[in-house]
Amino acid sequence: MMKSYKIIRALLFACMLLLLSLSATMAQKSPDQDFAVKGFHLDLRIQVMPMSTLKLFARNLSQHGVNTLIMEWEATYPFEKHPLIANRFAYSRAEIKEFINYCKEIQLDVIPLQQSFGHVEYILRHFRYKELREDQKDYSQINPLKEDLAKELFMDLYKDLVSTHTSNYIHIGGDETYLLGHSEASKKKVAAVGKGRLYGDYIKLLCDIVVSLGKRPVLWADIAMKYPDALQGLPKETIFVDWNYGWDINMFGKHDNLLKSGFEIWGAPSIRSHPDNYFLTQWDKHFSNIRDFVPLARQFGYKGMVMTSWSTSGLYAPVWETTRDIVDLYTIRRVYPISGFNMLIAAYFEALKNPKPLQTVDFVQQYAEKTYGLSRQESRRFWEVLKAIPYEINQGTISSADVSLDALVDSATLVSETLRKMKVKVNQDEFEHYRLMADIRLQYLHYAAIERDVNAASFSDNDIPNILARLERLDTASLDKRFVQLNSAVLHPAELQQENELRNSKIKILHARLSRNK
Repeated sequence: MMKSYKIIRALLFACMLLLLSLSATMAQKSPDQDFAVKGFHLDLRIQVMPMSTLKLFARNLSQHGVNTLIMEWEATYPFEKHPLIANRFAYSRAEIKEFINYCKEIQLDVIPLQQSFGHVEYILRHFRYKELREDQKDYSQINPLKEDLAKELFMDLYKDLVSTHTSNYIHIGGDETYLLGHSEASKKKVAAVGKGRLYGDYIKLLCDIVVSLGKRPVLWADIAMKYPDALQGLPKETIFVDWNYGWDINMFGKHDNLLKSGFEIWGAPSIRSHPDNYFLTQWDKHFSNIRDFVPLARQFGYKGMVMTSWSTSGLYAPVWETTRDIVDLYTIRRVYPISGFNMLIAAYFEALKNPKPLQTVDFVQQYAEKTYGLSRQESRRFWEVLKAIPYEINQGTISSADVSLDALVDSATLVSETLRKMKVKVNQDEFEHYRLMADIRLQYLHYAAIERDVNAASFSDNDIPNILARLERLDTASLDKRFVQLNSAVLHPAELQQENELRNSKIKILHARLSRNK
């Protein structure tokens, strides 16, 4: 009898251990699981921070629980064997190394992002690299069949990044390869094996280089989801980043193919992305993106979360000297500097530490009360004006057919006046960014109304004096001065000047054209 009792007790104990083991396993797969990688992505295509400001930005991330910073250095990185790639705002190698060491001290892993397929205009613009181009007029993409040349180039670039960075990862980009299958040689391969293999074979080459250097390759997931056969043969160390800025999870392709691929996956929402530009920030869209996607990524079991922050679209408009040679590249779609987005960054911090979906209205209200000293009523009003009129205008067409341009101007005027009247008790400088963004948008809408009128079929020489008077009432100088004052710590003087010039260019060009006979 005693023996039977011992056997039963042993069985019960074994069952208890099994239940504990199952419980632990379920906890690892719980929707509320924490992300191992809590990241932030910084895009340095334009809007390059001075190193002192970059360090302060990194420290703020670290102090709020972020442990990973993905640096898309682009042309700000000084490659030793390829010095032509660096632009005039590039950091020195000493600065890069010092920054990496600083981040290591504050427990922030810095992952270098080196675009290696699409979005490489800044490399391919130089005729040293012309044999790598998929197209000799559109310099945006590597020809994936130029494997030997590509391997030589990216082995150099990756080795250089490894020499300065201590991270276990290298992000190789790989997104938005718009010219996939464009050249005649690429078309032949597509006809034989499909676009998925054209993409996947080249990505495998890049991933293999990264693995050979003892690092793990990271890449954006959009093309692999569109062509799931591209996943075949990639090294097991590969990590995919599912970037989703508020759309259906199957937008790029069958999302389930990615989930079942066996590869590690990170998620990526955004605080600055299309259609944001100088004149529009879709606050509600970005808050909703944080609220919805971060918890969803937890449910999917993603191992990491990376907040992206795009200073531009990554597309370039070349200024041609001849039909073959370019003078310069200008980025398409520029946005307000990151200095104006502290509240969205704080919302991301909150979403990282709280497994429940962000309560947007409550968060904004509490942030406004605590950070700016606004009253409860003003805090509510603050959120209402921020998310008002989130419409873009393309070729005179408003994204909402139910709204007229004159109504947009009226609403923007009210937004500007409301923000100006708010009684901000603390952090005045930070709040001034909202006021400036609202005033820039209002000026843009006034110009849009002028542009509408000069494009009317009835527009004639007799209307020019009135149009010129309206253009001259647009006080660009005042906005330029405020922009410099608020952003002098985050951008170089030459960048500030360029931002102001490009933001006002349409106004000045139209004035010059119409005043020729004044």
